[in-house]
Amino acid sequence: MKLVVGLGNPGPQYRDTPHNLGFRVADVLAARWRVETNWRVNWDSMWVKSGPGPSAVLLLKPQTYMNLSGPAVRQAADYYQVEPSDVLAVVDDVALPLGRLRARRGGSAGGHNGLKSLIQHLGNDFPRLRIGVGRGESGADLAGYVTGRFPPTVKADVEAAVLRAADAAEMFVSEGIERVMNVFNAASDNKQDSSLDQ
Repeated sequence: MKLVVGLGNPGPQYRDTPHNLGFRVADVLAARWRVETNWRVNWDSMWVKSGPGPSAVLLLKPQTYMNLSGPAVRQAADYYQVEPSDVLAVVDDVALPLGRLRARRGGSAGGHNGLKSLIQHLGNDFPRLRIGVGRGESGADLAGYVTGRFPPTVKADVEAAVLRAADAAEMFVSEGIERVMNVFNAASDNKQDSSLDQ
């Protein structure tokens, strides 16, 4: 079984914020797999499975707030006996330009408190997919930016990034993290290069 974790903060006030792109990717996947009405609550999380049987994928949205996501993910992984290498964490990243994707098979938290909590409870060796959200306007308070709303001018870019991240998560499920890295990291790099040329 694979476990796809979308990180975010619970509550309607955080719904359309940069910090909640992981939740949005999980929602897109649930809709694609036609299980969006089946969300349940357990392990301090909202969760749903893509279908019956051992090949099903577990989608998880921890409801403990971003910085305390690790115990919830650990509980779900232990219950279904999912190895860390089969857990994909989908998170926002202020160090990447808006819309850029970056997949890794493991590594450090890179300053992301949600990943830091996961590392404390899973170790370093779980795949992660970062979605670039940028840093907002120059001089903006970073904590306020990631928990505030995106400006309307970037709505289309955000939606496109969420859909691409959902594509990447589905590729992780079917083909593994190496394939995701080869396809989506390169695609994001090429997209960035072409935008610089314009």
